[in-house]
Amino acid sequence: MKKDGIKIATIGGGSSYTPELIDGFIKRYEQLPIRELWLVDVEAGAEKQDIVYNLAKRMIENAGVPIKLYQTLDRREAIKDADFVTTQLRVGQLDARVLDERIPLSHGLIGQETNGAGGLFKGLRTIPVIFDIIKDIEELAPDAWLINFANPSGMVTEAVNRFTDFKRFVGVCNVPISMKMEAAKALGADVNDCQMDLFGLNHLVYMSDFYVKGESKFAELICALTSGDESSQTVKNIVSLGFDTEFIKSLNLIPCPYHRYYYKEKEMTAIEMGEFYKGETRAEVVKRVEAELFELYKDVNLNVKPKQLDERGGAHYSDTACEVINAIYNDLGTEQYVNIPNNGHVKNIPADWAIEITATIGKDGAQPTERIVEFENKVYGLISTIKAFEIEASKAAITGDYHTALMAMNMNPLIHSDEDAKLILDEMLEAHKKYLPQFKG
Repeated sequence: MKKDGIKIATIGGGSSYTPELIDGFIKRYEQLPIRELWLVDVEAGAEKQDIVYNLAKRMIENAGVPIKLYQTLDRREAIKDADFVTTQLRVGQLDARVLDERIPLSHGLIGQETNGAGGLFKGLRTIPVIFDIIKDIEELAPDAWLINFANPSGMVTEAVNRFTDFKRFVGVCNVPISMKMEAAKALGADVNDCQMDLFGLNHLVYMSDFYVKGESKFAELICALTSGDESSQTVKNIVSLGFDTEFIKSLNLIPCPYHRYYYKEKEMTAIEMGEFYKGETRAEVVKRVEAELFELYKDVNLNVKPKQLDERGGAHYSDTACEVINAIYNDLGTEQYVNIPNNGHVKNIPADWAIEITATIGKDGAQPTERIVEFENKVYGLISTIKAFEIEASKAAITGDYHTALMAMNMNPLIHSDEDAKLILDEMLEAHKKYLPQFKG
């Protein structure tokens, strides 16, 4: 890896998340001497990218770091000779997310960005674009690493691992680092003194142990989460998810927030149906939040990441993505929580699964921690079901085969009948046809 400065290409440069990433690069400039940072988007995102580019330029100038910032709609120009490529793209932008949520809800089923029918269709749109990006990297920057934040991150990682030969790929998500920070807060510990054992799939991950200065504090953490101590933000979070305290005690694992779609499906469906009828699905709320953010970004006096960005849902994204890049570039051997191939490390799951797990990251990429060698049986069934769905969905994304997509829809546990599966599949294929060219006819 070159030490005379780094070139990074960020695909999805017009994302409202980009200032979070810029802030992370600025804070780490001494460790990550970025020579060139390229923002890339498609024509539909050009206006937003202009706004983000100007804010990013002000942030860099305010920080006094010598990063040369570029923007372009030519992805290949940005990728050429890059050391790292980051992807945070949303095919179809937020209007596509609205469809992903509202169409299933119109049939009385969960509508969510990465779960159920919505998650399937986000994968169908995203995976082919990621594959095209990988082809560009292999041609124009063969030594570059691809750090993917685009959802559904786990399904994307599965597709890359299963259907390409590209190995310099790491999937990231901000959920694990948020879980770690909340756990540290619940224990009154400095997060820098903490380690976490995490296993499962993206947005279906469980914390199985937590250490402070090398000593396990998991029993104390479970106690804190189930004590009803309203002074703890983590307790409020658990209550807001609707997890019964006795369930958490019997599970003896800490589920991530997305588990509520499976463990509390009835309640979450009722909440989402209420939001649907009020025109306030999460996607519609995010559209309003993002519109407000871009108005802030236009302020010529703004030269730092605005605190309102945390409301967008990407808090700590820069901590995750930047630390992965830092660990690879400087061969740090630090622990992060990432989506990577199992490659046979975890013994009681198939060797070729892509998983989300605590991993050690250095110049050769990420290796699962030696502390986790099995997935616990009490959650294996749910994990296996979702993984089988991810594999079938990945096949559908790259083949454009209708019946493979229909099978994936039927395999998802949030779809409850073959009639619903076909009805929703057909409706969503029509709604998203502009972004699904592989499904010709």
